[in-house]
Amino acid sequence: MTDISFLTASKLGPLIKSRQLSPVELTNHLLNRIDTFDLTLRTYITPLHDLALKQAREAEDNIMRGNYKGPLHGIPIGIKDNYYTKGIRTTIGSKLFLDFIPKENATTVDKLLHAGGIMLGKQNLHELAAGSTGTNPFFGNTRNPWNTLYMPGGSSGGGTASLAAGLAILATGSDTFGSIRLPASMCGVYGLKTTYGLISTHGIFPTAMSLDTAGPMARSISDLALMLYYMAGFDADDPGSLDVPVPNYMAGLNKGIKGIKIGIPAYFLQDLAPDVESLFKRARETLHYLGAEIMEVEIPELSLSTFSGYTIAAGEASALHHKWLQTHSSDYSADIRSFFMAGALTNTPQYIQAQQARRKMVKGFEKAFNHVDILLGPTIPITPHIYSEHWVEQNLEVISRCLPFTVPVNLTGTPSLAVPMGLDSKSLPVGMQLIGKPLSEKLLLQAGKAWESTTPLHFRIQN
Repeated sequence: MTDISFLTASKLGPLIKSRQLSPVELTNHLLNRIDTFDLTLRTYITPLHDLALKQAREAEDNIMRGNYKGPLHGIPIGIKDNYYTKGIRTTIGSKLFLDFIPKENATTVDKLLHAGGIMLGKQNLHELAAGSTGTNPFFGNTRNPWNTLYMPGGSSGGGTASLAAGLAILATGSDTFGSIRLPASMCGVYGLKTTYGLISTHGIFPTAMSLDTAGPMARSISDLALMLYYMAGFDADDPGSLDVPVPNYMAGLNKGIKGIKIGIPAYFLQDLAPDVESLFKRARETLHYLGAEIMEVEIPELSLSTFSGYTIAAGEASALHHKWLQTHSSDYSADIRSFFMAGALTNTPQYIQAQQARRKMVKGFEKAFNHVDILLGPTIPITPHIYSEHWVEQNLEVISRCLPFTVPVNLTGTPSLAVPMGLDSKSLPVGMQLIGKPLSEKLLLQAGKAWESTTPLHFRIQN
């Protein structure tokens, strides 16, 4: 029998609704697993045993009285520790915020709790959500559950690792230049970088405000769709929030991809690790077998992504941290300090040039989407790395290799769905991403569902 900690929310919800499974039983089970495994994995900074059990008891009482709120009611969720939580320490993975206790919840936290979700704890992340390996010298390095010698990716590595290890049912993430998709790839789970403004970032500590997005992470497409429905929506407190209708993302997931046009930019086929290249070739063939029309496309503007993405991200991040860099420089770890200091050297002409390149990329994507429905490529060009004692250099290396693959959609504001693609020669996960035009999450999830039905990695995770 499958361990309930690896069941999806979509399967657990009906069991809870019909009172075959108690939210208290489920929450206790996960908390016990956290106590057992997280000393090694370090997926949580602050587990919330007492609060989670209190919320689970409230959920159970409400359900027993017939007050069932919906499919998230009684489902335990891990919250990335850059999401503000009222009265609960929110560290952003940083020494600067060791004792920071927000006075309000992030908008998204309120939405998930209102839907009946249970907050298991605050999850580990690469410091200040500004790195790509999962290294954190203050709260411990998060380990990849597939092999604990290896990194889980970052910055949302605590969430993706907790999902892969059965230490959460759902998890929240944020994505500024790949922080949902990169760790989803390395941990073999699903992650969605949403259209800029679709999910409120109010109450999420910013990294680079014109790039920051929030999104769901899960072990199935159905769970992503479910979570997105409750996370999305207009928020007057977020200046970048989109005032658009929120569709039922769970409807139509099984339509398949017959006749859908998928374009593969040649840009995403360069400098791939051999295992990534072979798995992607097989994935392309599988999608064609499922009925998609596959073609190669050229988006010359993608060559601008590294300069534009790094300049904007580092410049905006360093502007936010300018005061702290002057007064508390030693409180930053070496890799994050070097990133922010590089941003401090960004001058106005460079920033304007990067924004001009960004606009060109938006136009390039728009032109490509005149011919295809979805763009496809590996999520990142590398396989998971063993943690190195030279962790500063390693983080810079991972960023430099992966940024060209992940940051284009942050620059263009488009959505990208990261899905598991298979296992490499070391039995570690590798992923690919499906990219859509703005507000095409429903189509991406539909395509992701078709892919999910074919990949053996999905079943490996579940059992």
